[in-house]
Amino acid sequence: MASSTSRQRNDPSDGIARPRPMKPGNPLISRAQSEERNHRANGGPLSKLEMPASGLSSGRSTPLPPDAPPSAISLSSARKHIRAQQKHRLFPTIDYAARVSHFDPKSDYRDFRGFFVLFWIGLAIMVITTMLRNIKDTGFPFRVGVWALLTERVWQLALTDLAMIASTTLSLPLHKLFRKSQGWLWWEKGGMPIQSIYQAAWLALWINWPFLLGWNWTAQVFFTLHTMVMLMKMHSYAFYNGHLSTTEHRLSALDDPKNASTAAVVRYPSSSTHLSELNKIKERKAHQDEEDALAQLREDLALELTSPLGSVTYPQNLTLANYADYILCPTLCYELEYPRTERTQYLELFWKVLAVFGCIFLLTITSEEFIVPVLHDASVRLENIPSTSETFLILLETISLLLFPFMVMFLLVFLVIFEYVLGAFAEITCFADRHFYSDWWNSCDWLEFSREWNIPVHHFLRRHVYGASRPYMSRNMSTLITFLLSAFGHELVMGCITKKLRGYGFLGQMMQLPIVALQRSKLVKGKRLFNNIAFWISMILGLSVMCALYVLV
Repeated sequence: MASSTSRQRNDPSDGIARPRPMKPGNPLISRAQSEERNHRANGGPLSKLEMPASGLSSGRSTPLPPDAPPSAISLSSARKHIRAQQKHRLFPTIDYAARVSHFDPKSDYRDFRGFFVLFWIGLAIMVITTMLRNIKDTGFPFRVGVWALLTERVWQLALTDLAMIASTTLSLPLHKLFRKSQGWLWWEKGGMPIQSIYQAAWLALWINWPFLLGWNWTAQVFFTLHTMVMLMKMHSYAFYNGHLSTTEHRLSALDDPKNASTAAVVRYPSSSTHLSELNKIKERKAHQDEEDALAQLREDLALELTSPLGSVTYPQNLTLANYADYILCPTLCYELEYPRTERTQYLELFWKVLAVFGCIFLLTITSEEFIVPVLHDASVRLENIPSTSETFLILLETISLLLFPFMVMFLLVFLVIFEYVLGAFAEITCFADRHFYSDWWNSCDWLEFSREWNIPVHHFLRRHVYGASRPYMSRNMSTLITFLLSAFGHELVMGCITKKLRGYGFLGQMMQLPIVALQRSKLVKGKRLFNNIAFWISMILGLSVMCALYVLV
């Protein structure tokens, strides 16, 4: 019966138009609507949604009163106009403006941290693929050649390194002796030569020590670099305090101005100020009378003996604790006082230490998988090739295979030293100045790169080499001496690591001067993109060429 009734209702042949059957709705909503209708039928109040408009509201927006101000009328008209446009708009409006892309040279956008994350993801992919290839070839995820070198004689290396650091503390009692002595042992007379002789003997001892013990090249890399760092730290400590002792003697001598020197105060060159500022005192003294000049000289000498922050005055700094703190601080230039943070952030320190070991792991993987096999294969092939042309081709092939691995090695070495190691020591000592590098990747010549990629060494060379020689010679000659000393240091490090003195590092360092002169000529000066490309090509190519020459030739 029910089925026949349903067929009759849906049969269009009877000529009666009926509404389409609706799909059953939500039973909870239907029940609520039914209860609402029953409530109204029994005389109950209307719900809020069914109440008529009150005259104060249209249901969509509040109407304006007759005495509304013109600003309110304008805002209401704008809202109505926008709602009217929304009714007729098929697609949302896109706002266009005159803007540049993020990579455009005119863009002010500088946050590219995503590429830094991508760099680490790329290295993780490299490690995973290397592990899978090694498991397929050898059954083990990693090769162990370089790992064995890293762990060889590690305790001997640690004890020798501690002894090398402890031997630098002799500069403190030597300086106290120079300060309290009279006559020829003063710093400006016999103290400076004695300290220089000690530093030369100290360097000769510790540079030759790894050769006497027969260390491998990985231990030589660490120990030689650390020896050069400690040499610069010791030199800065001794010579800056020697300058302060001379200043103290002059200030004490002014108590009897008749027999004292009234020459202008000698300010120690700062790594962050221009050397031309050192002549301002002499110019000012020429315009003062004798009494005012003497008072001003005393004030200048006292200021030279006081730290820039005003908390420490020489000789209050001549303590073992001050020297130990300076050794731990991530700087090569000694000062009486450094800016400090409030406390050590131990979580940040933990992440930096973890990053140090992570970078060492990646450096080991890169050298083990992509550098050592290439050099070994090339050395074997060169032993049986008498032809010069074939030798040259093998060198070119080796250099080309080392380009990308050495680029990765260079970036990892930069990160592990200047971002993580120095950052960890800055966190330990609460050292506030963390500006260890600048945007060297945008460098347009080698002088700019040398200033920005290693700021601690740049400050040391500017203060203790260029600044110390500038009063006695021209600017160009001081620059040449600075480059000569830097080139000698690079050659010394490469010679200790490879146990070969070839001069390639020294020659490569000195070749930067004519390259800089060419890049600053009218022909290419101002072409930043071209110069930056040339810098990166010479950087990547130079690393591979140096390695191939030192190892294979």
